Amino acid sequence: MRSLLLALTIGLMTAFPAHAAGAKPPAAYGDKAQDLVEAYSDAGRFSGAVLVAKDGKPIFRKGFGLANREWGVAVTPETVFRLGSVTKQFTAAAILQLAEQGKLGLDDPISKHYPSAPAAWAPITLRHLLVHTSGIPSYTAIPGFFGNPSRNDRTPEEIIALTRDKPLEFVPGSKFTYDNTGYVLLGYVIEKVSGQTYQAYLRDHILGPAGLKASGYDVSEEILPRRAAGYALSGAEVRNAAYLSMTLPHAAGSLYSTVDDLLAWDQALHAGKVLKPASVTAMFTAQGHQYGFGQFIGVENGHRVWSHGGGINGFSTVLARYPDDGLTVVVLSNMTQGPSGKIARELAALHFGEAKLTPTVKLKPAMLDQYVGLYQLGPRLVLRVRRDGDRLSLQPTGQPPTPFYPTSERAFAARIVESVATFDGPVEGRSPGMTTLQGGVELKGKRIEAAEADRIESQPKPTLTEVAIDTSLLDRYVGSYRLTPALTAVVSREADQLFLQATGQPKVELFASAPNAFFIKVVDVQVTFNGPAGGKAVEMVVRQNGADIAGPRIE
Repeated sequence: MRSLLLALTIGLMTAFPAHAAGAKPPAAYGDKAQDLVEAYSDAGRFSGAVLVAKDGKPIFRKGFGLANREWGVAVTPETVFRLGSVTKQFTAAAILQLAEQGKLGLDDPISKHYPSAPAAWAPITLRHLLVHTSGIPSYTAIPGFFGNPSRNDRTPEEIIALTRDKPLEFVPGSKFTYDNTGYVLLGYVIEKVSGQTYQAYLRDHILGPAGLKASGYDVSEEILPRRAAGYALSGAEVRNAAYLSMTLPHAAGSLYSTVDDLLAWDQALHAGKVLKPASVTAMFTAQGHQYGFGQFIGVENGHRVWSHGGGINGFSTVLARYPDDGLTVVVLSNMTQGPSGKIARELAALHFGEAKLTPTVKLKPAMLDQYVGLYQLGPRLVLRVRRDGDRLSLQPTGQPPTPFYPTSERAFAARIVESVATFDGPVEGRSPGMTTLQGGVELKGKRIEAAEADRIESQPKPTLTEVAIDTSLLDRYVGSYRLTPALTAVVSREADQLFLQATGQPKVELFASAPNAFFIKVVDVQVTFNGPAGGKAVEMVVRQNGADIAGPRIE
């Protein structure tokens, strides 16, 4: 069950307790991996394909959910998904390949290959673009870009021009800011240096030599066998994802592939079929910001990991390699909010013996039925509890249901989020109340009847309208706020827009309703910043479904 700020996304906090590092992989890995992913699929949070390989050989490979909901077509490991930013490693490999051939240098100024570069770009090199340290604003951060502008076809030159004349965000090389414009520029360079389109160059020199037969540059108009449709969650409802012209992601995110092809790519790249060993080493070496060339370089629970995720309309993807463990994990989802990264991390932890499923007990249906009903958790928040086989399903107002599994006679735990529901002892066969605990936030609820639930949920929600505010105010709100001991909210600024990111969750956009008040369009959440006039905010107050939670600014 998600509450307050945790309802912004679909359960991205681990539900798997850590165990001692170095433990052996668990027995029957496939069965446990199946249970792990099935928990997300059964909850309606994930549909997609998953592959885990040890030393290049699959040890778990399966599809979950539907590739096409209108026709009821199931996902299989052969289903084709848009990759989003997983594309960037293919672009980086192409640049490194051209550098090996002497056709360009990583320290070439971008102006050498892009004559229209403004004077401010003089210090920027191809290396800066590869590692997101150029300071060029990202075109995907333009306010309103993902509305109508994202439906229109554009050439790479037209995409670059969207932010070409904007001021640099920082001195090149001094900071790291994820930048899609930089990778479109790299795609432009590949085309100019090679004399081929980006699509053709990758086909002939990257995908072909790597043996990838089900991968390529996505063109919306073309018939693509086994292509998955893309979906997005809107409250409790699944909808078709908004249309996106696939000319726009270009070299930053326009490829498609399958789990099998991505494993083949992982193996071919490290076997020297695409790049020389020195180039592969450079690609997977951090350049000062935990980022190599098209790869994040990190450590998870003592295990080195090279990975990259992708998010694009209707799809969420990740390809991760644990080099010291010989483990490769691929998760491809055809849902925008699909928790692909979290699933990938949990599948790896499960293999390392560092995680396990929450232990459960078996309860008789009659006992489960005592908890079924409606509970009020907040002024505009009702929790619907239903029995679903040998478990309960908990659904807060306006949100999808989440399966909860019995851990004792009165306690239930979710597998896809760190959330526990405890019911009061039954009176005359019905529990009069219950308590939820997630992320340090405890909510108590009393049982109510259907008419009362309808009255609560029929209350008009606040009508909020986006207004223009002085953008100089935004920097006052940027920072971190401690909402609970286990939940921190980070507010960041991109161009003239604020974003909010809670612990373990992706960023969501904030829209101003007043100089110090903002809201989120997809859920009933308002955010207010308090502080001295003219100074930085000292407190954030988050209101969801009429309930408030406040947190101070922290360093």
